[in-house]
Amino acid sequence: MSASIDKTPTLDDVAAMAGVSTATVSRFVNNPEVVAKGTAERIRAAIAATGYIPNLLAGGLASSRSKMVAVLIPYLTDSIFNDTIQAMVEELSAAGTTVMLGLTGVSEKRTEDLIRAALSRRVDAIIFTGPVTPQVDAMVRRSPALFIQMWDLPEDPIGMAVGFSHHAAGRDIARFLMSRGYRRPHVVTAEGARANMRRAGFVEEWQATGHEPPSESSVQVPSSFGHARRIFAEVRRLPEMPDVVVCGSDYLAQGVIVEALAAGLRVPEDIAVVGFGNSSIAGEMRPTITSVEVDGARIAREAIAAIRKHRPNQPPAERWVDVGFRLVARESA
Repeated sequence: MSASIDKTPTLDDVAAMAGVSTATVSRFVNNPEVVAKGTAERIRAAIAATGYIPNLLAGGLASSRSKMVAVLIPYLTDSIFNDTIQAMVEELSAAGTTVMLGLTGVSEKRTEDLIRAALSRRVDAIIFTGPVTPQVDAMVRRSPALFIQMWDLPEDPIGMAVGFSHHAAGRDIARFLMSRGYRRPHVVTAEGARANMRRAGFVEEWQATGHEPPSESSVQVPSSFGHARRIFAEVRRLPEMPDVVVCGSDYLAQGVIVEALAAGLRVPEDIAVVGFGNSSIAGEMRPTITSVEVDGARIAREAIAAIRKHRPNQPPAERWVDVGFRLVARESA
């Protein structure tokens, strides 16, 4: 996939393709009902073909920057993105930039609608944590806005990526557990691409050293404290009790610890638990939770620096920024 930037479609392009005046296209954009049905259908088809995004900023812009940034994340409840988003919003707001926060859920249509809405308001950048569909790819490549894929390092980002290797994070969790002498891990994976990369990194490293495949469970996203009861029940039914449960979030790890303690087990003596994200609860829980820390504040700073340097319709100077991660060993494992 090429990193080149295509020309941003204009009102003139739509008018030429539809065979109407720019004034007619403008009337359609503002109020489709006032345009004849046949004409409206031609304009609608031309907009779809060109990828034109209407400018909803009344009167247009006096400069090439809107001082608006859209931040799109799947959810807020029990989200591992919360600390990063908070740091980013605070820094952007302090710099006089308005932040549009959108929750995409897991719906591709909602994601595409939110990106279309953000582009129609001529945001300077879109900061995104979800999967990129062909429709999203087409929209953002035609836009002068900087597209930042956060929390991940895809091989070919559309604009730029600021994140870390989830595969490496899973690998390092496996190495840590082996160094501590654990032998029977149970891996809990949320239904998502990044969680599955961590799972793959863990399982590959675990089996590469001659260990038997770990037992596994899966949970829906977002993984949460509430999933822990089912997970713990599955663990208790296994032919042999695992000695450590590897969770995809600290909230899930917290729930597993609570269930284990309620069942009269000791953590980590009878069963150890590892989380992910190093949320505030990881250091406050008793026992404290071993977790993987990602520097959310640095992700925010790198994204903001890229936005400030970005020039419309120009590829970013740096396409990947790897912020790394750190395994924080605590009482739970």
